[in-house]
Amino acid sequence: MNFFKRLFSSEKKETLNQGLEKTRTGLFSKLARIVVGKSSIDDEVLDNLEEVLITSDVGVSTTIKIIGKIQERVAKDKYMGTSELNRILREEISLLLAAYEGEDSEDIFIPKVEGPYVIMVVGVNGVGKTTTIGKLAYQLQKQGKKVVLGAADTFRAAAIDQLRVWGDRAQATVIAQSMGSDPASVAFDTLQHAVASQADVVIIDTAGRLHNKVGLMNELTKIKRVMDKIVPNAPHEVLLVLDGSTGQNAFEQAKQFTAATDVNALAITKIDGTAKGGVVIGISDQFSIPVKYIGVGEKPEQLQIFNRFEFVDSLFTDGNEG
Repeated sequence: MNFFKRLFSSEKKETLNQGLEKTRTGLFSKLARIVVGKSSIDDEVLDNLEEVLITSDVGVSTTIKIIGKIQERVAKDKYMGTSELNRILREEISLLLAAYEGEDSEDIFIPKVEGPYVIMVVGVNGVGKTTTIGKLAYQLQKQGKKVVLGAADTFRAAAIDQLRVWGDRAQATVIAQSMGSDPASVAFDTLQHAVASQADVVIIDTAGRLHNKVGLMNELTKIKRVMDKIVPNAPHEVLLVLDGSTGQNAFEQAKQFTAATDVNALAITKIDGTAKGGVVIGISDQFSIPVKYIGVGEKPEQLQIFNRFEFVDSLFTDGNEG
């Protein structure tokens, strides 16, 4: 099986490589140290590998799973050289990451549904939630989709203003009310407008408060219930945005939001500024939720569709490889 056939254009691949540079450099230096003087994958190599993965923010549970898979392969093949460790890691990690329909496309995949496709975006303040919505809207507009944005984060005037700026940039209609309005009311108005104007995609921004989990859960449930009255089965996608640079804190946020609502897609931002890119692996594995988007820069096109094979290839290809 060819795990790593080229799927992205050379330009997108280069952007991904650059975005993962800090994570890749740290990972390679650690991996190089654990195989010095070793010809085979023995218990010492595996113990050191476990430490490398955990300190690269892959997470304890996922790391144990990866080590177990490598132990199985070593036992089966009897002898396995350290030169093969990189390849084995690439293969096993690729298989751990959750897959989704559309990961092999360079365009954002929008399933066919009755009425507009509705995305509700959740996440704490500061993770790049509103910016991610803007970048998605921009890319969807470039694909010829008619997009409507709903400013249901009514607790921050800055969030409403920021969404309007992105709406102008993406040529998307923004439905907003005054600060402090009922978020469910904004969602209701947004979907009504989207249906009437025959929009293709609706993206709803929501408040990112975690201090009161019960309140958050009730609010998100209310928004979903109201949207379902206008568009059957809406929202079709609940997209959780996480800041990759926060490492293990992103795990905790994922726990909170997956408990509060039915998250079925992830976007992980700010990977380019951090050496904590390993968090993508652990979160996708532990929550069995696919990562759909990865942020590797500030430009709209640098929010990339996540392909697990391209990601792992970029993560484990050192600067000297083609």
